[in-house]
Amino acid sequence: MHRLAIFLTLLGGLLLPNITVAQQAASDPEPGAGVCTFADGKQLTVRYNRVVADPKKDLPAGKLWAPGGDPMNLFTETELTVGNAQLPIGAYSMYIIPAKDNWTLIINKNVVAGSPYDEKQDLVRVQMPTGKLPKPEDQLFVYMGHIAPKRCEMRVDYGKIRADGIEFNEK
Repeated sequence: MHRLAIFLTLLGGLLLPNITVAQQAASDPEPGAGVCTFADGKQLTVRYNRVVADPKKDLPAGKLWAPGGDPMNLFTETELTVGNAQLPIGAYSMYIIPAKDNWTLIINKNVVAGSPYDEKQDLVRVQMPTGKLPKPEDQLFVYMGHIAPKRCEMRVDYGKIRADGIEFNEK
C-alpha cells in the first residue's frame, strides 16, 4: 500500500508539469530562441514569441510588428557590427516592419518590459530581402546560422514569407 502511494505521488509529479505547460501554451505564444556561437565560444541569442501564422491575414505592411505583442530580444556576449551600427555587449529589443518586397529589422536599446516602442532609441534599421517559402510555416521561426568564424546570419520565416540577409559580425 505504501509503495502504491509513493508511485502515485511520483506519477502525479511527472504528469502535473506537463499539464501546466500545455495550459500555458494554449493561452500564451510559445517562446522560441535562435542561437549562434562564434568561433571564440561567445554567443548571440534571439528570443521571441513563436506566434501562429494566420494564412488568411497578412502582416501590417509598413507598420511596426512585435510578434505576440512583445519585441524580440537580442542578447550578445560580444561586441557586434550590424549594418552600420556598433552594438556593445548587452541586451536589445528588435522589431520588424513588413513590406511587400522587404522587411526592415529595427534594433532598439530599450529593453524595459512592457514599455512602448520609442523610435528615438533605435540603434539601427536594416533591410531584409524577402521571398516566398516553398511550404508555408504555421508559426514564426527565427534561425541563426554561423556562416564564418566571426559572422552569424539571421533568417525569419513566417507564413509564406522568408526574410533574411541580416549579418551580425563580431568585432
